[in-house]
This record gives sequence, structure tokens and C-alpha cells, in this order.
Amino acid sequence: MVSDGDESADLSWLLNDDETQLSPRIQGRSNEDVASTSSLMPHFLAMGFAREMITKAIEESGDGNSESVLDLLLIYSSLDGTTSRNEDKAESDENRWEDDASSDFDEMDLELEMAGQDSISNKLQFLVKMGYDQDEASSAIQRCGENASVFELADSIYAAQTEKEEEFGDCDPSSAHEQKDEDKYDPFLHDHKRQRFDDGASSSHRNNNQKHGHLKWAYSRPSTTIRRHEGGGDDDREAELFLPNSMVGFGLPMDPKRQLSRELPDVAQCPPFFYYENVALAPRGVWDTISRMLDDIPPEFVDSKYFSAACRKRGYIHNLPIANRFHLKPVPPQTILEAFPSNQAHWPEWDKRTKFNCLQTVVASSKLTEQIHAELKAHPNPPSPDVMKRVMKECRKWNLIWIGQNRVAPLEPHEVESLLGFPRDHTRGISRTERYRSLGNSFNVDTVAYHLSVLKGIYPNGIRILSLFSGIGGAEVALHRLGIKMTAVLSVEKSLSNRNLLNSWWKETGQEGELQEVDDVRKVDDAILECFIRRHGGFDLVIGGSPCNNLTGSNRLHRVGLQGEHSSLFYHYYRILSRVRYLMGKH
Repeated sequence: MVSDGDESADLSWLLNDDETQLSPRIQGRSNEDVASTSSLMPHFLAMGFAREMITKAIEESGDGNSESVLDLLLIYSSLDGTTSRNEDKAESDENRWEDDASSDFDEMDLELEMAGQDSISNKLQFLVKMGYDQDEASSAIQRCGENASVFELADSIYAAQTEKEEEFGDCDPSSAHEQKDEDKYDPFLHDHKRQRFDDGASSSHRNNNQKHGHLKWAYSRPSTTIRRHEGGGDDDREAELFLPNSMVGFGLPMDPKRQLSRELPDVAQCPPFFYYENVALAPRGVWDTISRMLDDIPPEFVDSKYFSAACRKRGYIHNLPIANRFHLKPVPPQTILEAFPSNQAHWPEWDKRTKFNCLQTVVASSKLTEQIHAELKAHPNPPSPDVMKRVMKECRKWNLIWIGQNRVAPLEPHEVESLLGFPRDHTRGISRTERYRSLGNSFNVDTVAYHLSVLKGIYPNGIRILSLFSGIGGAEVALHRLGIKMTAVLSVEKSLSNRNLLNSWWKETGQEGELQEVDDVRKVDDAILECFIRRHGGFDLVIGGSPCNNLTGSNRLHRVGLQGEHSSLFYHYYRILSRVRYLMGKH
């Protein structure tokens, strides 16, 4: 993101304690020479930017202005993304019967499901029949989970093949063991000075030493562990994130195998508590990077289908206790027809859905629903398998619901609010398009409340919160529904409409604590944090989930990981958490 005007933030948080002074420019040398030897080069390389891009940015802005360099790098990275700004609108307005790039795989998934053959073994056979190696297919199922679609599995296999080609095909044996000066520099060291590993944000920008310097960690229910090759050093380690087959995190209350304790690094046991969320199916290396920067805590992967009638696969990194969790009451409906019983009369027997897919930021157009109605009306009841398959594909993709004979419609905003655990009309007052967008980017309240429930006994007199990327206030709603008093909240949210919604909810629910608002995470500096700490004594919880625009699988054009224009804002979550820890330690 680009700062406005002359508001430049101090980037010294990216450097070690003894390197907070940036090197001055060297006189008498070319700009290119200065850029290539700049002290800024290593930490921007570590963030995943290309060397040529960094050189160009330093030449234009100067070696001593780190904020300007970062601004230019983010501008360069986003230049090819301008055509996608209206992508959501175009997709919503023009979704028709035409197949997209994944349509063949969608049809395969539907065929398996409708035939009752969507088991792991059948998916494995299907992938092998398509020409994939059996070992590759098995590894993909391990990585993505037994509920992953054939498309997700094939995409995972392709990504793994590409990674292997990049790692071994482009390696120069003569220089494989040489380490350049910038390779030794790690700007993301914590105060405890533990050596950290490869950023993982972009495989095309990693050198060979970094590629072999990954953590290898596997998620095995009920716990998450870090695994390494036996008997080897750093060069023998590889990073590979295995998503759990059942995304239940550390387990549910009714689960006899759930985990009740875990070991955390010493630095993670210091206040405040923190909680970070993002999409589970992020590009390769993203969760490795996020985990590395957040105290090497492996993510807890949870699908909200265990808490509601809609799926939402998310990863959560936090230092909260995991014993004595409890569900919000009342427990929400767990199936589609439990949530919408009046629609059962119109629900065809051949629609076997019990859960909605992940609720999106956009919905199907009226043109698409009219086409479905016309198609079904023109065919007998039940329709042919071919028509049935095509209708089900759109119903699953857009979470359509049956509202009459042969008639489907997208979920209404208040219905999405209910599925996500928000009160009815929580987002009322903004445009319909904005309501869907804000809800699609929000927390699932019931899932997050389950994790935050442990705080009720820890803070009986109230809690002080730093809410980053607050959105429509999912964290605040979850805490309120848990009965946890919020004595003070510093909320950071860019969208004016979202800030207005949170402010209105705050007043309507009679919150007695102080709500302070900031409109951009880039503006959160030491002055703002120190003012809050002096006034309220500190923060008890830092919570938020940075934008997933460049991480989600639905963004096929700009799924570039943490170096993306929006998703790079994660680094500000890390920056702010680090500053909170430092400033609270001073007071």
C-alpha cells in the first residue's frame, strides 16, 4: 500500500536493534552501484521483491528513504493488477452458464458426489486415471485434506511439480553452496535473536540456500508439530505444510481426542495475547512465513462447517490457551435446512447439500438464476443427469437456495449475517453490494468466539483490545456474545462504511468502554500506541486478519502471496504487534 502525502512511517522495526540507523548514500558512485550494495536490499529481498525491482526503487527514491522505497515496490507490484479492480463486479454481473478454467474439474467433483463416490480412494483413482502419479496424488490429498475437490488436488500437484522444477532445474551447482552477504542478513529477528528461516513469500525470488532453509512441519490431529529430516542440517530441511484432513484445530468439546495443552516459545508467553487469521488454502510458503514471524507458532486450521451451516477454511495463529474452550449459546443451526426450514418444501431430492460452501464477497446475478429457472422449466422433473449436474454446479459455486419450484436465489444479506453469527441487520445501512463484500471478508463469529472463550475467566473485569483490520467488528461481536466486557478498544479499519457499522453497533448494544478508531494500519505508530497504553494501561489482546485478496484461490490472476498489494499488509500486523510488546515492556 502507498502512504498518502508526506506521512512516512519509520521502517526501523524491520532492522535489528543495532542496525536502526540506515546507511547514508555513498557519494561518487552510480545509482545502480549504490542500490546493489544498499543496506535496504537484504530486507526487501527477504520480503520477496525482485532484485531488479528493488534496484529501480532505490535509484528513484534514494538509499536513505526506506518508506519511499517500500511505496514504490508496492506500486510496481500492483501495476499489473489494475485490470482486476472491477473483477468482482464483472463476475457478479456476468456469471452465466459458460465454464471457467476449473469447469472440467467441477464436473468431475459433481459426478463423484452425485454417484456417492467422492471418497479418498475414488479421488485418488480419478487423479491417477487423469495421468497423475499415484504418489503425487496421495501427497496432494495429505496436503489438502480428504474434503478437497479434484480441482484443488490437481492444482496442488501442479504447484508441487512447479516448485520442484524451480528448485532443482535452475540450480547452479558451482554456486549452490556459496552464501552472499545479503543471504546472511535477516531483518525479521525478534528480540530473542533466534535464527529465522526463508520468507517463502515468492519462490521465484528465493535463492538456493533459502529454498533448502525451510521449516518442514506437518499438522497431525490433534496437534500441530514441526518435523525435520533426521541426521541433517539446514540443507536437509524442506518446508511443506500439510493441511489436516479434518480441520478441527485442537479439537471440539465433544471430541475425545482433542488437545488440551501445547508448548509455546518463551516470547509467545509474554503479554499481550495475539490472534491472527487468514485463508487456509494460501499459496505455498505463505503460512510458513506468517508462522515464522509470529513466534514460530504453527497455525491452527479450522473449518467453520463444524460451527455453522457454511464452510470457511481458515488458519489461526495465536498464543491463547486451548483448554476450557466452550461454544457460544445458543448453538447455531448446523445444516442448511436447519437454518432455513421454510425452504424445505421447495428443495429437490437431488440436491444433497447439507452445508454451504464458503460465503463469498459477491453473489450470483439475476440473469443466472433466470437461466436456471428456464432450464429446469423446459425439462421434466427430475431433470436429466446432465441438466442436474449443471444446475448443481452453479448452486454449489454461488450458494444458491431454493425459493420455489425450479427457482433458486442467492442468500439475502440478513441470511448471510445469521450464518456468520452476526445479529440480524448488522450490516443494514450500506449498499447491498457493500454488505456482501463486508460479510464475505469477516470472521465467522461462532468459530472465533470458541477460540476467544478462554479469555472470559482470565479477564472477569474486562479486556483491552487492539483490533486490526476490524471490518464489521467480528471480534467485538464475538467477545460481546461471550459476555466479555470490553473496557477499551483501539479499532483500525480502512473502510468508512465498516467503521460506521461498528460504531453504530457499539452504541446500540450499550457498550460502556471507550472505542477509539484509526482509519489505516499504516498510521498506527508509537505515538498512537503509547497514548492508548498510558490511558488504559496496555493491551490484553491484539486481534485481526489482514486482507486475503492475494492469497485466496478464487483470485487466479493476482494470487501472488504476501508480496501482493493487499496481502502485504500482514507485515503491518507483525510490526504493530512487535511495537506493542516493546512499548508495554517500557511501561
